[in-house]
Amino acid sequence: MSRQRSPGKHGRTFGVKPICELLAFPRSSVYEYLKRQQEQIGALKRGKLPIVPDQELLQAIKHDLDTSSFVGEGHRKVWARLRKKMVVGRNRVLKIMRENNLLSPSRVRTRPPSVHTACIATDAPNLMWGTDGSKFYTIEQGWCWIFAVIDHFNSEVLGWHVSKYGDRFEALEPLRQAVKVEYGRYEANVATSLKLRMDNGSVYTSGTFEDELEFLGIEASFTMPYSPESNGIAERCFL
Repeated sequence: MSRQRSPGKHGRTFGVKPICELLAFPRSSVYEYLKRQQEQIGALKRGKLPIVPDQELLQAIKHDLDTSSFVGEGHRKVWARLRKKMVVGRNRVLKIMRENNLLSPSRVRTRPPSVHTACIATDAPNLMWGTDGSKFYTIEQGWCWIFAVIDHFNSEVLGWHVSKYGDRFEALEPLRQAVKVEYGRYEANVATSLKLRMDNGSVYTSGTFEDELEFLGIEASFTMPYSPESNGIAERCFL
């Protein structure tokens, strides 16, 4: 009754104090009753009681998980379905599911043991080149890209290219420069004894880049997962 609004134009709630004074009922008894009710449903925090008690919400969550056609769903999807049937907050659904071990299991990706030998330098030039790209910011031109090709023998930069875009076509430019300089010509199978070390980015795994390597006779040598040091010669160039 204390939450009901007056029939006047202001529509204010009556409140506990005037109701208790009208009925000659001690307010302490009302607050004690509310406290016990909070303790019964496990809501010990101050403030208004939740519309849906914790136990009722827990049963609704379990029923939703049992009737769902999916396995291992998170609290967001459960909350999205429950909110169509009842007034409940997402954080409260998360809290109830966490307390009752109902959250979907999450697995942390484990890093495989590295088989990198820590030696990527070659004994002679033009046996393995490394290539990579980096994004940088300029005051006049904004964001730009730089690509480079480096010899693993002596870390010499054989070709480099700066562009506003970081796509596969721009990444090929320093490779073409290096081939023309080191082999004196640019034709099919001109560099059959060469390997090119690069990461697994979309630029280097694209069909255009792979077709160019096949045309030149260059063997693609991709870095191992979780091992950026296996392309350390090129990575170090941009530090």
